[in-house]
Amino acid sequence: MMRTIVQGITSTKLASFKYLVISETIIFLSYFISWSFFINLQVAFLSSFLVVFGSSFAYKKLVETQTNSDIFQDKRSLLDEIEDPHELYDDNKPINYAPLEELDLKAIVKEEKKKIKTVSGASLKQGFKGGTSLFRLLPYLFLVLGFIALKNNELLDISIYLPSLLFGIVVGSISSKEFLS
Repeated sequence: MMRTIVQGITSTKLASFKYLVISETIIFLSYFISWSFFINLQVAFLSSFLVVFGSSFAYKKLVETQTNSDIFQDKRSLLDEIEDPHELYDDNKPINYAPLEELDLKAIVKEEKKKIKTVSGASLKQGFKGGTSLFRLLPYLFLVLGFIALKNNELLDISIYLPSLLFGIVVGSISSKEFLS
């Protein structure tokens, strides 16, 4: 049983775990400086690490589900949408050289109105789904509750807490790149 678990862990995932273990070892050594320093460093590091790692994981899952579905098969490339958002220079569309008197302007206006993208229920659902992932919400909850707990127990030292957030962001981004690749 244990052997199959160990075999499932690749070297990149092991490397990302190694970053976390090294960071936690350094944080544990800060206990010998003072309890206040240690607890501020630990809470801030874990908060920012979990936020970055959870957001990366949630984003990866969102991208995987969207690529597995047929949503993106009919879309143009991002560069085409930026350069020509209204498809004015589309080569596949025939150009109508009819005189102005022969054109049905009402039909053309209705057709162009259909092309205008509005906020749809599907796009709102997709955005809400990605923003409310538990992998994103729980780390932010830990961040807020950890900050409040430090503040209420009069252990919060901003001069330690804020740089520790940066430490967690750096380690979290490196670990998430290694783990999720």
